[in-house]
Amino acid sequence: MGLLLLGLALLVGSAIAAVLLAPAERLAGVVGAAGAVAGCLVGLVPAVRVLLGGELPVLRFAWSVPYGSLSIGLDPLSAFFLLPLLVLGGLAAVYGREYLRAYRGTKRLSLPAALLNVFVASMVVVVVARGVVLFLVAWEVMTLASFLLVTFEHEDAAVRRAGWTYLLAGHVGMACLFLVFLLLGRHADSLDFTAFQASSTRLAPVLFGLAAVGFGIKAGVVPLHVWLPEAHAAAPSHVSALMSGVLIKLGIYGFLRILTFLPPAAWWGPLLMALGMGGALLGIGLALQQRDLKRVLAYSSIENVGVVLLGIGAGYWGMSRGDARLAILCMSGGLLHIWNHALMKGLMFFAAGSVLHGAGSKDLERLGGLMKAMPWTGTAMVVGAVAIAALPPLNGFLGEWLIYLGLLGAGIAPSGVSALFMVGGLALVGGLAALCFVRVVGVTLLGTPRSDEAERARESSWWMLGPIWVLALACILVALFPAAVLATMATAPTQLLGVRPGMEGLAESGLATLGACSAALWSLLVAFGAGLVLTARRRATRDATWSCGYAAPTARMQYTARSFSELVAERLLPAVLRARVRQAAPHGIFPAAGRYATECVDPLTRGVYEPFFERWGARFHRLRWVQQGLLHVYLMYILTVVVLGLAWTAFQTWIGS
Repeated sequence: MGLLLLGLALLVGSAIAAVLLAPAERLAGVVGAAGAVAGCLVGLVPAVRVLLGGELPVLRFAWSVPYGSLSIGLDPLSAFFLLPLLVLGGLAAVYGREYLRAYRGTKRLSLPAALLNVFVASMVVVVVARGVVLFLVAWEVMTLASFLLVTFEHEDAAVRRAGWTYLLAGHVGMACLFLVFLLLGRHADSLDFTAFQASSTRLAPVLFGLAAVGFGIKAGVVPLHVWLPEAHAAAPSHVSALMSGVLIKLGIYGFLRILTFLPPAAWWGPLLMALGMGGALLGIGLALQQRDLKRVLAYSSIENVGVVLLGIGAGYWGMSRGDARLAILCMSGGLLHIWNHALMKGLMFFAAGSVLHGAGSKDLERLGGLMKAMPWTGTAMVVGAVAIAALPPLNGFLGEWLIYLGLLGAGIAPSGVSALFMVGGLALVGGLAALCFVRVVGVTLLGTPRSDEAERARESSWWMLGPIWVLALACILVALFPAAVLATMATAPTQLLGVRPGMEGLAESGLATLGACSAALWSLLVAFGAGLVLTARRRATRDATWSCGYAAPTARMQYTARSFSELVAERLLPAVLRARVRQAAPHGIFPAAGRYATECVDPLTRGVYEPFFERWGARFHRLRWVQQGLLHVYLMYILTVVVLGLAWTAFQTWIGS
């Protein structure tokens, strides 16, 4: 644990140093990034050691906290989530230093450098905390640090709205977490995690529900996801990568940690599977219609959280059925998808930031033709798109492959109709994801530029391209060596399911064969690419993109982002998910200009949350008379509450006697 504490000290110390060096912004940025990289590298050592089967004792420090102590620990579940956090955190620090240089002279850059380190450090503490007080303090610091990073460009009203939406959602979740831990602590007479044992089955459903809401908000689980696309689109791209790749996974971590305190129930699995499938379908359905590149990725994160929940739920369902093969395959698939998603979505958000940095826009309808101007970013983006669409020979396919195997095996049984239904739903999600990212790659990278900004696009520097390509290569390596990756993380599903994974089910998963097939496919791709380059060099001629037979083609003759997915969106998706069309057709002998616009708004935001908060906001506005702005009035309020509290305590004592 000494190395972990050293890593935390480096993160926090470099954050303080960055603030103190604020007048020298360049030096502050270097110190912040270097401290983050060093802290993350040092912290990786104990995380890998625990995943490989090592043990680290829980450290307890004297602290005058009622019913608890300051304690930290690292078990396989914590180490599993710590690994992607530290990898992506270090890369985001390097990327962010260069990304934020565009704001030099207009903003103080030492503060976001320090906040990023605080953000990473608080997430580390959340994962290793073994007491309620430390966990909740770190959770709140994590929320506040990420809020300040999301609102970095607070001059924009949309960014402020996104930030306040995120903060409100985070504190609603925090209220639920308070209730969860208070109920657990009351039952255990302690606030240490080691004391939480579920002997009361009557209380377990309440704890499950509160944890599902509290942690589900942070994880972006449908229907609690409405903050996620707003915040991810508004934040700087390296912050979006951390939030999507790591922060929302800590919601899953917290939920799984609570489940280890509760007695298993047969209904856990089906409920999580239903939530996961619904979230995956809603997320990818809405991603298909977004024109903001980062909002596409944000809704894709909602879809991937749904896939993770589907795998975890199927794992618990298998345990309740006594089907160890289903349990270990699906649980391992869901957890493996967490690692894969951190790599894939970190890569895609970094690439989106490079596109914004080089082309000046993240609007799909204003991009196009970027593969020529930004070949390194474009190639990495293709790798990320293929991976996140869960297509071989990349890593996104592996986790879903294990889930498919588990569900298909369960579907063969006489009572396995629901498993086959989930297989069909997951296949539909995969097909829509492939269409979604073909759309992103085609509209962004291919064709001709749709705006002057895209025409003048330039490649990013290697301080940004380096982290992008580290993640791209990691996606490829995981696909080439899936059996080794699964063996590394095998202790995490063991802890959650309480069974030895051994080779039961996993030996028949064919991961080694998949790795060999991926290697063969990559060899063919490399050979084909090399041949293509050599052929192109011999006959180097330049011409315009295929013009479909038009004598004078323009960029407006290409597919737009909306038209590319319109057939599926208008024919396959339910009406509630379709984009709103507003048009004013020209008419009359001398018609004025026409207007055509589409708007894709989350149906839960538009139809549920906004009306709810507007209605209750208007009601609470009537209580503004309580806010007098006078100190003596507020002191009177405090005195009144104290007197009433003492009176209630005295009354309870009198009744008891």
